[in-house]
Amino acid sequence: MRMKSVKWSLMLGVVAGLVSCGIDVPKETQSSFETMTVKKSDIELPYKFSARMKGQNDVTVTPQVSGQLTRICVTEGQQVKKGQTLFVIDSRNAQLELEAAQANLQAALAQENSAKLEYESNKNLFDKKIVSSYMLTNSENAYKQAQAAVSQARAAVNRAKVSLGFCTITASVPGVIGEIPVRTGDQVTPATQLTMLSGNTTMYAEFSVTESIVESMVKEGMTANDMEKYIANLPDVTFVMKNGTEYPHKGRVVSLTGVVNSETGSLTSKVSFPNPDGHLYSGIQGTIVMPFAEKSVIVVPQYAVVRLQDKSQVFKVKADSTATAVEVTTSDTGNGKEFIVTSGLKEGDRIVTTGANNVTEGQKVLFPKAETTK
Repeated sequence: MRMKSVKWSLMLGVVAGLVSCGIDVPKETQSSFETMTVKKSDIELPYKFSARMKGQNDVTVTPQVSGQLTRICVTEGQQVKKGQTLFVIDSRNAQLELEAAQANLQAALAQENSAKLEYESNKNLFDKKIVSSYMLTNSENAYKQAQAAVSQARAAVNRAKVSLGFCTITASVPGVIGEIPVRTGDQVTPATQLTMLSGNTTMYAEFSVTESIVESMVKEGMTANDMEKYIANLPDVTFVMKNGTEYPHKGRVVSLTGVVNSETGSLTSKVSFPNPDGHLYSGIQGTIVMPFAEKSVIVVPQYAVVRLQDKSQVFKVKADSTATAVEVTTSDTGNGKEFIVTSGLKEGDRIVTTGANNVTEGQKVLFPKAETTK
């Protein structure tokens, strides 16, 4: 203890000597905290929604006739054109049915020809008053029945041709082949799903939007025409895949409203994305980033807001340069840097920014700059 006292005495003596010799001793200066004056501005908020991709024309491929699958002409993930052959079903039975229908048609045509000759003969004889009207009427009815039989036989031929055509299953839209759960030799029926064909030249990202968000974006009382114009003027949106990769082509909102899901209170909306390179597939999940502009709002840096349990506060600088805590309510901008202050501050207020976490109630935070002498 004695040694410490001696040391302090020596130090004080040195300082006193310096002062007496006219040497300036550095003065302790206090620096001001960084502050900002609150003002209103416009900001763009990125609204984010979980989304799943779906082809514009996703088609479930099923056979329209029963039979044995003799050929699978495509592979999973293959890009196909409209009209391209996908599957072939054994057509022998269909071919036999067509031949039988064609034979029945020939027989019906022959019967029609005979009935026609009979009718025309009786008509000629009736005109000569050789046969009665009863015989003429019977021959006329027989001819009409023969004509009807020909129509039925011709329809049967057409039906058989269609059935034969159904044995070759083609792509109804251009797209990508999904999973193929069947194999060559399987017996298939119209209830068998052969694959899913995703028409992927244009893709839809489907996502759910809560009613509250829709209400904040869409004005009450909008007509259908107003809604179409509103959607047309919405900015382009971005699709971010699960690995964080941003899809290079921008999308357009095609629907923003629909039927509210009574269980979730949300609406299913769609964004259309071009897919010229076929990089998007049905079922891909990711995030839709939709920018919306907020007009005339108070925006402050996140580090200016101090969190205390469930409350948020900022330190407002009073006229005497001291700080006082003000409770505020905020909403996230989604950019990781700023908050929108929805209550607690007004334009023109001055607040502490950098170092707000170190400020205490009533602490002086602004100090005049030291004057420099020339």
